Amino acid sequence: MQVDPKILALVVVVIVVLSVIAVIIVQRRKAAALRQRFGREYERTVRERGSEREAQALLQQREKRVQKFNIRKLDATERQQYAERWRIVQSRFVDDPRGAVVDADDTVASLMRSRGYPMADFEQRAADLSVDHPHVVDKYRAAHEISLRHRQGQASTEDLRQIMIYYRSLFEDLLDGRKPSSIREVA
Repeated sequence: MQVDPKILALVVVVIVVLSVIAVIIVQRRKAAALRQRFGREYERTVRERGSEREAQALLQQREKRVQKFNIRKLDATERQQYAERWRIVQSRFVDDPRGAVVDADDTVASLMRSRGYPMADFEQRAADLSVDHPHVVDKYRAAHEISLRHRQGQASTEDLRQIMIYYRSLFEDLLDGRKPSSIREVA
């Protein structure tokens, strides 16, 4: 039986069109999943890269990188020790805001190390954190920016208070997303 060449061409065209549609649907689902997972970090990366496709590739690379880490939850004793350490840092803020900010930075860095995050340069740390903590990584970046001004003597007490709020958000998230009762707000 001979197949009509027009029908064969039509079948090939339909298969190609369906394949293109399938690829587009898969790409849109991947983009939606990345957008949902990374939130504002997704948009920031798109702006930074200038291309949605490049941003998606970068975010997927981050995910693969972080999967290789041995990120662990803290046990109850460690969580309580860090909660107490943070309480002390916050209470110090009233009398010594500049010293408290340094201690807050050290405490967050120590907590990151304890959880298993590598302590590379700041941008790499922020990128690594964005995989599991995308809703607070922007606060970490903001704290870092203010901290740089602080080191140059250009940060006000209000700026330092803002750093503490940003660090507290990251600290709580790193502490397994729970806010221990011993952690109080900075006024």
